[in-house]
Amino acid sequence: MHHSIRNNLALVPLALVLISTAARGGEVDALPPAVRNANAQLLSQFFAQGAGDSPAVLEYRRKLAEYQAARAAFDAEAGAYWSQISEKRKTRNAKRRSGQQITLDDYVLEHPPLYTGPKKPVNPEPEETPDRPPKKPIPVVADLLRAAQELYQFTPQRPSSELEFKRAYARYALASGLTREQAVRVYSFETGGTGSYDVQAGIEHGGKRAISTAMGYNQLLTTNSVELLAEQGHEFIRALSEKLARSSGPARQALEHKLAVLKKMVAHAKSVPDTWSEHEKIGNTPQGWAMHAMVLDIDIGPMLQTHKLLTSVLFARAKGFTRPLSAAELEMMNLTGDGTGLDMVTMPQVMREQVPTSNFFQRGGYERNPVAIRHNTVAKLLAVTDERMDVNSGKPGARELAGAF
Repeated sequence: MHHSIRNNLALVPLALVLISTAARGGEVDALPPAVRNANAQLLSQFFAQGAGDSPAVLEYRRKLAEYQAARAAFDAEAGAYWSQISEKRKTRNAKRRSGQQITLDDYVLEHPPLYTGPKKPVNPEPEETPDRPPKKPIPVVADLLRAAQELYQFTPQRPSSELEFKRAYARYALASGLTREQAVRVYSFETGGTGSYDVQAGIEHGGKRAISTAMGYNQLLTTNSVELLAEQGHEFIRALSEKLARSSGPARQALEHKLAVLKKMVAHAKSVPDTWSEHEKIGNTPQGWAMHAMVLDIDIGPMLQTHKLLTSVLFARAKGFTRPLSAAELEMMNLTGDGTGLDMVTMPQVMREQVPTSNFFQRGGYERNPVAIRHNTVAKLLAVTDERMDVNSGKPGARELAGAF
């Protein structure tokens, strides 16, 4: 017991040093609340320790206190940085709406702080963890097909071969205004240059478990499919109606049924406000899965894949950006969203080399993105995207798609 008490008392001065250092000169109120709270918690932990705690537990508590203090200090610094990022973004948006020119002063030019302190220690004593609801399984192709059959009595018409789908995609993409370079290089980036029309994120290159609903050449999510049906459904209906008018016999009957189902899906997608959050709600239901199954259809799938990219091209054009987008620029819009992507795309090269990528992310997304952290300016991020496209464009799937054009 005396040994445990000595351990407790020996650690108290460390806590007092940490706190007195921060408070020296009567400036404790100047500290960020997160740091003050962490320091207070640090001291209370030492006084609250029982005399019977083992050395391992005491060591754990010491390390935990160090971690919490370091993390609180970092969060205070990072919070201020990301607040500045948010304010600068609001300023840029306002200037664009009023037609004012964007300058370097409208971006944060320092790179964000990254946590380099101690790792959170592992508690040597068992801890009670709150029961968490099990994660919903990510739907895969079998789930999409089942939903389409149950809700719409429809089974997508799968292509007879991968090349058939690639040719259908190439025809529609070219007719709609995409270039061969844009389509092939984005495909190369999104699928690694080998993906099939039904490839799903995670189930590729030997992967066994889906990590998202992203599917196909341009990796559409369920939300993308719902949104495209809502916003471009009239175009899909028009194109399929034209094909129906040229058909006869059993093929015509199948197209009539497909067109009827497509019209129902479009009506359902349009039944909610045209926002990403509302489309996401549908995308997370069997109805959204059924709509996502259209990615697999030889007629509708190529249109969905095309418009995933074409909407970005048209968005840039509507904003007065008349130069053709490079494949890397189009991919930035594809990955980050049209508004954020256009922010990068419209930037002159001299600014691209100075503006950190953090300006185009939320904090959580940036800190989980090693590519954006490592290639930490707009110029570097576009360059590494181009490099990956260069490498993957030589792979079999990409060569086959280029031939289809």
